[in-house]
Amino acid sequence: MLSNSVNHKTHVLIGKIVGAHGIKGTSKFYSYAESLALFEAGSTVWICDRHGREAAYEIKWIKPHGRAALISLSGVDDRRQAESLVGAEMFIEKARLPEPAPGTYYWFDLIGMEVYSTAENYLGRLTAVIPTSGNDIYVVKNGEKEVLVPALESVVRDIDCERRRMQVDLPEGLGPKV
Repeated sequence: MLSNSVNHKTHVLIGKIVGAHGIKGTSKFYSYAESLALFEAGSTVWICDRHGREAAYEIKWIKPHGRAALISLSGVDDRRQAESLVGAEMFIEKARLPEPAPGTYYWFDLIGMEVYSTAENYLGRLTAVIPTSGNDIYVVKNGEKEVLVPALESVVRDIDCERRRMQVDLPEGLGPKV
């Protein structure tokens, strides 16, 4: 039997429903995944709507649609039902994600880590990841202070997922103002 609630320790946000498409209950959504392969027919997604209601749905089919995708969910059979899901967030079980390549991490594994300099000075907690065309940027906050850390091998020296700790060697001028 499927659980109808999302456990944020075992599930990950993977997309957002942004519209209804056609009259047969198809939804348009933006995927946060690099590939639509995670959304195979017969697999389950959990939907949390804008009113806080959660439910598990089986995927009937999915296909790319411009920069978004179209998805058909069991039990969503007309436009009115699809429109009621607009704005809802879509989750999958983390266990369905492929293992990241060595030296790469999922954002949800990094967010919340404590960040230290190579001199062991506490810089703050990683609160967000900003994607850019060249490399990601890690947003590290300590109270009102914020440091933007480029996600480069030359800067990020160590990531310890078990200890939830990152060590960085910030280039001159990127450190916190003292």
